[in-house]
Amino acid sequence: MREGNLEAPTRHPLGWKSEAFYDEAKTFEELERVFDICHGCRRCVNLCTAFPTLFDLVDASSTLEVDGVAKLDYWKVVDQCYLCDTCYMTKCPYVPPHTWNVDFPHLMLRAKAIKFKKGAVGFRDKLLSSTDAMGKLATIPVVVQVVNAVNRNGLARNLLDQTLGVHKDRELPEYARSKFRSSFTESKSVAAKDGNNTPGKVAIFSTCYVNYNEPGMGHDLLAVLAHNEIPYVLLENEACCGMPKLELGDLESVSSLKQKNIPGMAKLARDGYAILTPIPSCTLMFKQELPLMFPEDAEVKAVQDAMFDPFEYFVLRARDGLLKKDFKHKLGKVAYHIPCHSRVQNVGQKTREMLQMIPDTAVTTIERCAGHDGTWGVKKEYFDNSMKIGRPVFRQMAAVEPDYVSSDCPIAGRHIMQGMGAEKKQAEKAHPLTLLRKAYGI
Repeated sequence: MREGNLEAPTRHPLGWKSEAFYDEAKTFEELERVFDICHGCRRCVNLCTAFPTLFDLVDASSTLEVDGVAKLDYWKVVDQCYLCDTCYMTKCPYVPPHTWNVDFPHLMLRAKAIKFKKGAVGFRDKLLSSTDAMGKLATIPVVVQVVNAVNRNGLARNLLDQTLGVHKDRELPEYARSKFRSSFTESKSVAAKDGNNTPGKVAIFSTCYVNYNEPGMGHDLLAVLAHNEIPYVLLENEACCGMPKLELGDLESVSSLKQKNIPGMAKLARDGYAILTPIPSCTLMFKQELPLMFPEDAEVKAVQDAMFDPFEYFVLRARDGLLKKDFKHKLGKVAYHIPCHSRVQNVGQKTREMLQMIPDTAVTTIERCAGHDGTWGVKKEYFDNSMKIGRPVFRQMAAVEPDYVSSDCPIAGRHIMQGMGAEKKQAEKAHPLTLLRKAYGI
Protein backbone atom coordinates (compact mmCIF):
# COMPACT_ATOMS: atom_id res chain seq x y z
CA MET A 1 0.00 0.00 0.00
CA ARG A 2 1.34 3.44 -0.86
CA GLU A 3 1.88 6.06 1.82
CA GLY A 4 -1.12 8.30 2.26
CA ASN A 5 -3.73 5.70 1.30
CA LEU A 6 -7.17 5.87 2.82
CA GLU A 7 -7.19 2.31 4.11
CA ALA A 8 -8.20 1.91 7.75
CA PRO A 9 -5.37 0.86 10.10
CA THR A 10 -5.14 -2.90 10.53
CA ARG A 11 -4.14 -4.63 13.76
CA HIS A 12 -2.50 -8.00 13.15
CA PRO A 13 -2.93 -10.89 15.62
CA LEU A 14 -0.28 -10.78 18.33
CA GLY A 15 1.20 -14.22 17.64
CA TRP A 16 2.33 -14.49 21.24
CA LYS A 17 2.26 -18.30 21.34
CA SER A 18 5.03 -18.72 18.77
CA GLU A 19 8.67 -19.25 19.76
CA ALA A 20 9.71 -16.41 17.45
CA PHE A 21 7.69 -13.95 19.51
CA TYR A 22 10.06 -14.48 22.45
CA ASP A 23 13.25 -14.60 20.38
CA GLU A 24 15.20 -11.69 21.85
CA ALA A 25 17.63 -11.35 18.92
CA LYS A 26 14.80 -11.14 16.38
CA THR A 27 12.89 -8.74 18.62
CA PHE A 28 15.91 -6.44 18.83
CA GLU A 29 16.22 -6.54 15.04
CA GLU A 30 12.61 -5.39 14.79
CA LEU A 31 13.15 -2.75 17.48
CA GLU A 32 16.06 -1.35 15.49
CA ARG A 33 14.03 -1.36 12.26
CA VAL A 34 11.05 0.43 13.84
CA PHE A 35 13.20 2.81 15.88
CA ASP A 36 14.97 3.84 12.67
CA ILE A 37 11.62 4.64 11.03
CA CYS A 38 10.53 6.60 14.11
CA HIS A 39 13.82 8.51 14.17
CA GLY A 40 13.35 9.52 10.53
CA CYS A 41 9.80 10.74 11.20
CA ARG A 42 9.57 12.08 14.79
CA ARG A 43 5.88 12.97 14.54
CA CYS A 44 5.22 11.33 17.92
CA VAL A 45 7.74 13.40 19.89
CA ASN A 46 5.04 15.22 21.88
CA LEU A 47 2.83 12.23 22.77
CA CYS A 48 4.67 10.65 25.69
CA THR A 49 8.20 10.15 27.01
CA ALA A 50 8.99 6.96 25.05
CA PHE A 51 9.76 8.85 21.84
CA PRO A 52 11.84 11.68 23.37
CA THR A 53 13.81 8.96 25.20
CA LEU A 54 14.51 7.26 21.87
CA PHE A 55 15.40 10.47 20.05
CA ASP A 56 17.67 11.65 22.87
CA LEU A 57 19.53 8.33 22.70
CA VAL A 58 19.96 8.73 18.94
CA ASP A 59 21.06 12.37 19.20
CA ALA A 60 23.64 11.48 21.86
CA SER A 61 25.07 8.55 19.88
CA SER A 62 28.34 8.62 17.96
CA THR A 63 26.63 8.12 14.59
CA LEU A 64 23.53 10.27 15.25
CA GLU A 65 21.57 7.28 13.95
CA VAL A 66 19.86 4.32 15.61
CA ASP A 67 22.82 2.07 14.84
CA GLY A 68 24.87 4.13 17.27
CA VAL A 69 22.54 3.41 20.21
CA ALA A 70 23.58 0.60 22.57
CA LYS A 71 21.11 -2.29 22.34
CA LEU A 72 20.71 -2.42 26.13
CA ASP A 73 19.45 1.17 26.00
CA TYR A 74 16.47 0.00 23.95
CA TRP A 75 14.95 -1.12 27.25
CA LYS A 76 14.82 2.53 28.36
CA VAL A 77 12.38 3.20 25.53
CA VAL A 78 10.34 0.07 26.27
CA ASP A 79 9.99 1.03 29.93
CA GLN A 80 8.63 4.48 29.02
CA CYS A 81 5.80 3.00 26.92
CA TYR A 82 2.57 2.29 28.81
CA LEU A 83 0.64 0.99 25.77
CA CYS A 84 -1.87 3.82 25.41
CA ASP A 85 -1.93 3.15 21.60
CA THR A 86 -2.18 6.87 20.83
CA CYS A 87 0.78 6.79 18.44
CA TYR A 88 -0.79 3.95 16.48
CA MET A 89 -4.25 5.50 16.39
CA THR A 90 -3.54 9.18 15.81
CA LYS A 91 -0.03 9.87 14.55
CA CYS A 92 1.85 7.11 12.78
CA PRO A 93 1.57 7.18 8.95
CA TYR A 94 3.28 3.79 8.66
CA VAL A 95 0.84 1.50 10.44
CA PRO A 96 -0.43 -1.52 8.50
CA PRO A 97 -1.60 -1.84 5.75
CA HIS A 98 1.43 0.37 4.94
CA THR A 99 4.25 -1.89 3.81
CA TRP A 100 6.52 -0.71 6.63
CA ASN A 101 4.07 -2.37 9.04
CA VAL A 102 4.82 -0.29 12.14
CA ASP A 103 2.87 -1.23 15.25
CA PHE A 104 4.91 0.47 17.94
CA PRO A 105 2.67 -0.45 20.94
CA HIS A 106 2.55 -4.14 20.09
CA LEU A 107 6.30 -4.18 19.52
CA MET A 108 6.71 -2.67 23.00
CA LEU A 109 4.34 -5.33 24.33
CA ARG A 110 6.46 -8.04 22.74
CA ALA A 111 9.57 -6.62 24.43
CA LYS A 112 7.76 -6.39 27.77
CA ALA A 113 6.68 -10.04 27.41
CA ILE A 114 10.30 -11.06 26.86
CA LYS A 115 11.35 -9.04 29.90
CA PHE A 116 8.67 -10.71 32.01
CA LYS A 117 9.57 -14.18 30.80
CA LYS A 118 13.23 -13.52 31.67
CA GLY A 119 12.20 -12.78 35.26
CA ALA A 120 13.27 -9.14 34.97
CA VAL A 121 10.01 -7.80 36.48
CA GLY A 122 10.06 -6.95 40.18
CA PHE A 123 7.70 -7.68 43.07
CA ARG A 124 6.17 -4.20 43.07
CA ASP A 125 5.06 -4.41 39.44
CA LYS A 126 3.58 -7.87 39.91
CA LEU A 127 1.75 -6.69 43.03
CA LEU A 128 0.32 -3.54 41.46
CA SER A 129 -0.96 -5.51 38.46
CA SER A 130 -2.79 -8.00 40.72
CA THR A 131 -5.79 -5.70 41.10
CA ASP A 132 -8.31 -8.41 41.97
CA ALA A 133 -6.14 -9.97 44.68
CA MET A 134 -5.26 -6.58 46.14
CA GLY A 135 -8.91 -5.54 46.13
CA LYS A 136 -10.08 -8.69 47.90
CA LEU A 137 -7.46 -8.18 50.62
CA ALA A 138 -7.85 -4.43 51.00
CA THR A 139 -11.66 -4.51 51.32
CA ILE A 140 -11.76 -6.94 54.25
CA PRO A 141 -13.59 -5.19 57.14
CA VAL A 142 -11.16 -3.30 59.42
CA VAL A 143 -8.36 -3.88 56.88
CA VAL A 144 -10.02 -1.38 54.53
CA GLN A 145 -9.85 1.40 57.14
CA VAL A 146 -6.18 0.66 57.77
CA VAL A 147 -5.30 0.62 54.06
CA ASN A 148 -7.10 3.91 53.42
CA ALA A 149 -5.47 5.52 56.46
CA VAL A 150 -2.02 4.40 55.31
CA ASN A 151 -2.64 5.82 51.83
CA ARG A 152 -3.45 9.21 53.39
CA ASN A 153 -0.60 9.25 55.93
CA GLY A 154 2.54 11.15 54.95
CA LEU A 155 4.96 9.04 56.99
CA ALA A 156 3.45 5.81 55.68
CA ARG A 157 3.58 7.10 52.10
CA ASN A 158 7.26 8.00 52.52
CA LEU A 159 7.87 4.42 53.65
CA LEU A 160 5.94 3.06 50.64
CA ASP A 161 7.99 5.32 48.40
CA GLN A 162 11.29 4.07 49.81
CA THR A 163 10.45 0.37 50.09
CA LEU A 164 7.94 -0.39 47.35
CA GLY A 165 8.56 2.41 44.88
CA VAL A 166 5.02 3.87 45.00
CA HIS A 167 5.49 7.62 44.69
CA LYS A 168 4.69 9.45 47.90
CA ASP A 169 2.86 12.29 46.12
CA ARG A 170 0.58 10.17 43.93
CA GLU A 171 -3.03 10.51 45.07
CA LEU A 172 -4.33 6.96 45.35
CA PRO A 173 -7.96 5.81 45.15
CA GLU A 174 -9.56 4.68 48.38
CA TYR A 175 -10.97 1.20 48.80
CA ALA A 176 -14.71 0.93 49.40
CA ARG A 177 -16.17 -0.57 52.57
CA SER A 178 -18.94 -2.20 50.57
CA LYS A 179 -18.05 -3.87 47.26
CA PHE A 180 -20.22 -3.28 44.21
CA ARG A 181 -20.90 -6.96 43.66
CA SER A 182 -22.10 -7.44 47.25
CA SER A 183 -24.34 -4.34 47.10
CA PHE A 184 -25.67 -5.01 43.60
CA THR A 185 -29.42 -4.33 43.23
CA GLU A 186 -31.39 -6.73 41.06
CA SER A 187 -33.09 -5.46 37.94
CA LYS A 188 -36.83 -4.98 37.92
CA SER A 189 -38.76 -7.37 35.74
CA VAL A 190 -39.26 -5.42 32.51
CA ALA A 191 -39.50 -6.61 28.93
CA ALA A 192 -36.37 -6.19 26.81
CA LYS A 193 -36.84 -3.91 23.82
CA ASP A 194 -34.31 -4.62 21.10
CA GLY A 195 -33.40 -1.82 18.71
CA ASN A 196 -31.83 -1.84 15.27
CA ASN A 197 -28.45 -1.02 16.82
CA THR A 198 -28.69 -2.45 20.31
CA PRO A 199 -29.88 -5.49 22.25
CA GLY A 200 -32.54 -4.57 24.78
CA LYS A 201 -30.95 -6.29 27.78
CA VAL A 202 -27.56 -5.79 29.41
CA ALA A 203 -24.98 -7.91 31.22
CA ILE A 204 -22.53 -5.97 33.40
CA PHE A 205 -18.85 -6.77 33.86
CA SER A 206 -18.29 -4.69 36.97
CA THR A 207 -14.43 -4.43 36.78
CA CYS A 208 -11.97 -4.56 39.68
CA TYR A 209 -11.95 -0.78 40.06
CA VAL A 210 -15.71 -0.37 40.35
CA ASN A 211 -16.05 -3.43 42.56
CA TYR A 212 -13.35 -2.44 45.06
CA ASN A 213 -12.77 1.30 44.71
CA GLU A 214 -15.73 3.25 43.36
CA PRO A 215 -18.89 1.12 43.52
CA GLY A 216 -20.94 4.30 43.15
CA MET A 217 -20.07 4.35 39.45
CA GLY A 218 -21.58 0.91 39.08
CA HIS A 219 -24.74 1.95 40.92
CA ASP A 220 -24.98 5.02 38.68
CA LEU A 221 -24.94 2.70 35.67
CA LEU A 222 -27.67 0.53 37.21
CA ALA A 223 -29.80 3.61 37.93
CA VAL A 224 -29.54 4.85 34.34
CA LEU A 225 -30.40 1.41 32.96
CA ALA A 226 -33.38 1.09 35.31
CA HIS A 227 -34.62 4.58 34.41
CA ASN A 228 -34.55 3.61 30.74
CA GLU A 229 -36.35 0.31 31.46
CA ILE A 230 -33.41 -1.80 30.30
CA PRO A 231 -33.24 -5.11 32.19
CA TYR A 232 -29.76 -6.08 33.38
CA VAL A 233 -27.83 -8.87 35.04
CA LEU A 234 -24.43 -9.09 36.68
CA LEU A 235 -21.92 -11.66 35.52
CA GLU A 236 -22.18 -14.62 37.86
CA ASN A 237 -18.41 -15.02 38.10
CA GLU A 238 -15.82 -12.39 37.30
CA ALA A 239 -12.05 -11.98 37.47
CA CYS A 240 -9.79 -9.12 36.41
CA CYS A 241 -10.08 -8.36 32.69
CA GLY A 242 -6.32 -8.84 32.35
CA MET A 243 -5.28 -5.37 31.18
CA PRO A 244 -2.83 -4.74 34.08
CA LYS A 245 -1.14 -8.08 33.36
CA LEU A 246 -1.06 -7.33 29.63
CA GLU A 247 0.70 -4.01 30.27
CA LEU A 248 3.24 -5.90 32.38
CA GLY A 249 3.90 -8.41 29.59
CA ASP A 250 2.53 -11.30 31.67
CA LEU A 251 0.61 -12.89 28.82
CA GLU A 252 0.18 -16.29 30.50
CA SER A 253 -1.74 -14.59 33.32
CA VAL A 254 -3.86 -12.80 30.72
CA SER A 255 -4.67 -16.20 29.22
CA SER A 256 -5.56 -17.60 32.64
CA LEU A 257 -7.90 -14.70 33.39
CA LYS A 258 -9.47 -15.10 29.96
CA GLN A 259 -10.34 -18.70 30.83
CA LYS A 260 -12.18 -17.48 33.94
CA ASN A 261 -14.14 -14.70 32.26
CA ILE A 262 -14.91 -15.60 28.68
CA PRO A 263 -17.10 -18.75 29.00
CA GLY A 264 -19.75 -17.02 31.14
CA MET A 265 -19.60 -13.84 29.09
CA ALA A 266 -19.90 -15.79 25.81
CA LYS A 267 -23.03 -17.54 27.09
CA LEU A 268 -24.64 -14.19 27.87
CA ALA A 269 -23.59 -12.86 24.47
CA ARG A 270 -25.20 -15.85 22.75
CA ASP A 271 -28.33 -15.26 24.83
CA GLY A 272 -28.67 -11.81 23.29
CA TYR A 273 -27.21 -9.56 25.98
CA ALA A 274 -25.17 -6.45 25.35
CA ILE A 275 -22.15 -6.54 27.67
CA LEU A 276 -21.11 -3.27 29.32
CA THR A 277 -18.09 -2.42 31.45
CA PRO A 278 -17.79 0.98 33.19
CA ILE A 279 -13.99 1.19 32.66
CA PRO A 280 -12.62 1.86 29.13
CA SER A 281 -9.50 -0.30 29.60
CA CYS A 282 -11.63 -3.31 30.47
CA THR A 283 -13.93 -2.68 27.51
CA LEU A 284 -10.90 -2.42 25.24
CA MET A 285 -9.48 -5.66 26.61
CA PHE A 286 -12.53 -7.59 25.40
CA LYS A 287 -13.01 -5.54 22.23
CA GLN A 288 -9.45 -5.62 20.95
CA GLU A 289 -6.65 -7.16 22.99
CA LEU A 290 -8.12 -10.60 23.67
CA PRO A 291 -9.37 -10.97 20.07
CA LEU A 292 -5.82 -10.17 18.86
CA MET A 293 -4.36 -12.69 21.29
CA PHE A 294 -6.93 -15.39 20.48
CA PRO A 295 -8.05 -14.68 16.89
CA GLU A 296 -9.44 -18.18 16.33
CA ASP A 297 -11.47 -18.39 19.55
CA ALA A 298 -15.20 -18.29 18.76
CA GLU A 299 -16.17 -17.43 22.35
CA VAL A 300 -13.78 -14.46 22.42
CA LYS A 301 -15.31 -13.31 19.14
CA ALA A 302 -18.85 -13.61 20.54
CA VAL A 303 -17.89 -11.46 23.52
CA GLN A 304 -16.17 -8.92 21.27
CA ASP A 305 -19.32 -8.56 19.16
CA ALA A 306 -21.52 -8.08 22.27
CA MET A 307 -19.21 -5.63 24.06
CA PHE A 308 -20.18 -1.95 24.31
CA ASP A 309 -18.81 1.09 26.03
CA PRO A 310 -21.74 2.32 28.18
CA PHE A 311 -22.05 5.62 26.32
CA GLU A 312 -21.69 3.92 22.97
CA TYR A 313 -24.65 1.81 24.03
CA PHE A 314 -26.70 4.80 25.26
CA VAL A 315 -26.12 6.86 22.10
CA LEU A 316 -27.11 3.89 19.95
CA ARG A 317 -30.22 3.41 22.09
CA ALA A 318 -31.03 7.07 21.44
CA ARG A 319 -30.68 6.46 17.69
CA ASP A 320 -33.05 3.53 18.09
CA GLY A 321 -35.54 5.91 19.74
CA LEU A 322 -35.33 3.88 22.96
CA LEU A 323 -33.46 6.22 25.32
CA LYS A 324 -35.32 8.65 27.56
CA LYS A 325 -34.31 12.30 27.40
CA ASP A 326 -36.37 13.54 30.35
CA PHE A 327 -33.44 15.37 31.90
CA LYS A 328 -34.34 17.39 34.98
CA HIS A 329 -31.05 19.10 35.82
CA LYS A 330 -28.50 21.02 33.79
CA LEU A 331 -24.81 20.32 34.37
CA GLY A 332 -23.34 23.71 33.48
CA LYS A 333 -19.76 23.60 32.21
CA VAL A 334 -18.21 20.14 31.89
CA ALA A 335 -14.53 19.72 31.08
CA TYR A 336 -14.51 16.22 29.64
CA HIS A 337 -11.38 14.16 28.98
CA ILE A 338 -11.65 11.26 26.56
CA PRO A 339 -9.16 8.58 27.66
CA CYS A 340 -6.79 6.84 25.25
CA HIS A 341 -8.49 3.47 25.79
CA SER A 342 -11.81 5.04 24.79
CA ARG A 343 -10.32 6.54 21.65
CA VAL A 344 -8.76 3.22 20.61
CA GLN A 345 -12.21 1.60 20.53
CA ASN A 346 -12.93 3.58 17.35
CA VAL A 347 -16.54 4.40 18.23
CA GLY A 348 -16.20 8.19 18.23
CA GLN A 349 -16.84 10.56 21.12
CA LYS A 350 -19.98 8.89 22.38
CA THR A 351 -19.72 10.23 25.93
CA ARG A 352 -19.55 13.79 24.60
CA GLU A 353 -22.54 13.12 22.33
CA MET A 354 -24.56 11.86 25.29
CA LEU A 355 -23.66 14.72 27.61
CA GLN A 356 -24.46 17.26 24.90
CA MET A 357 -28.03 15.93 24.79
CA ILE A 358 -28.54 17.42 28.27
CA PRO A 359 -30.02 20.96 28.08
CA ASP A 360 -27.95 23.91 29.36
CA THR A 361 -24.80 21.81 29.44
CA ALA A 362 -21.61 22.99 27.75
CA VAL A 363 -19.08 20.21 27.14
CA THR A 364 -15.43 21.02 26.39
CA THR A 365 -13.66 17.89 25.17
CA ILE A 366 -9.94 17.35 25.68
CA GLU A 367 -8.66 14.61 23.37
CA ARG A 368 -5.14 14.00 24.60
CA CYS A 369 -3.39 11.40 26.76
CA ALA A 370 -3.39 12.44 30.43
CA GLY A 371 -0.29 10.35 31.13
CA HIS A 372 -1.30 8.21 34.11
CA ASP A 373 -2.08 4.78 32.68
CA GLY A 374 -3.22 2.11 35.13
CA THR A 375 -0.17 1.61 37.33
CA TRP A 376 2.57 3.40 35.36
CA GLY A 377 1.99 6.84 36.89
CA VAL A 378 1.90 5.39 40.40
CA LYS A 379 5.49 4.20 40.20
CA LYS A 380 8.22 6.34 41.72
CA GLU A 381 10.40 6.43 38.61
CA TYR A 382 7.57 7.49 36.28
CA PHE A 383 5.54 9.90 38.43
CA ASP A 384 7.27 13.07 37.22
CA ASN A 385 6.92 11.98 33.59
CA SER A 386 3.23 11.20 34.07
CA MET A 387 2.66 14.73 35.39
CA LYS A 388 4.69 16.20 32.53
CA ILE A 389 2.69 14.30 29.90
CA GLY A 390 -0.56 15.41 31.51
CA ARG A 391 0.35 19.09 31.81
CA PRO A 392 -1.38 20.20 28.56
CA VAL A 393 -4.52 18.34 29.67
CA PHE A 394 -4.45 19.93 33.12
CA ARG A 395 -4.08 23.38 31.56
CA GLN A 396 -6.86 22.92 29.00
CA MET A 397 -9.28 21.45 31.55
CA ALA A 398 -8.70 24.33 33.97
CA ALA A 399 -8.99 27.00 31.27
CA VAL A 400 -12.77 26.57 30.92
CA GLU A 401 -13.32 27.03 34.69
CA PRO A 402 -15.64 24.01 34.73
CA ASP A 403 -18.33 23.01 37.17
CA TYR A 404 -17.32 19.38 36.62
CA VAL A 405 -14.12 17.63 35.60
CA SER A 406 -14.95 14.29 34.05
CA SER A 407 -13.25 11.36 32.33
CA ASP A 408 -14.50 7.89 31.44
CA CYS A 409 -11.32 6.67 33.15
CA PRO A 410 -11.71 7.46 36.87
CA ILE A 411 -7.95 7.11 37.44
CA ALA A 412 -7.30 9.72 34.74
CA GLY A 413 -9.96 11.92 36.36
CA ARG A 414 -8.16 11.79 39.71
CA HIS A 415 -4.81 12.37 38.01
CA ILE A 416 -6.19 15.43 36.20
CA MET A 417 -7.61 16.92 39.39
CA GLN A 418 -4.25 16.42 41.10
CA GLY A 419 -2.46 18.04 38.17
CA MET A 420 -4.82 21.01 38.05
CA GLY A 421 -3.98 21.80 41.68
CA ALA A 422 -5.31 25.19 42.74
CA GLU A 423 -6.54 25.80 39.20
CA LYS A 424 -9.40 23.36 39.72
CA LYS A 425 -11.03 25.99 41.97
CA GLN A 426 -14.63 24.93 42.58
CA ALA A 427 -14.71 22.13 40.01
CA GLU A 428 -16.09 18.78 41.14
CA LYS A 429 -14.72 15.48 39.83
CA ALA A 430 -17.55 13.28 38.58
CA HIS A 431 -17.58 10.29 36.26
CA PRO A 432 -19.78 10.70 33.16
CA LEU A 433 -22.14 8.01 34.48
CA THR A 434 -22.55 10.04 37.64
CA LEU A 435 -23.23 13.16 35.58
CA LEU A 436 -25.84 11.36 33.49
CA ARG A 437 -27.61 10.16 36.65
CA LYS A 438 -27.52 13.70 38.07
CA ALA A 439 -29.04 15.06 34.87
CA TYR A 440 -31.86 12.52 35.04
CA GLY A 441 -32.44 13.42 38.70
CA ILE A 442 -32.56 9.78 39.78
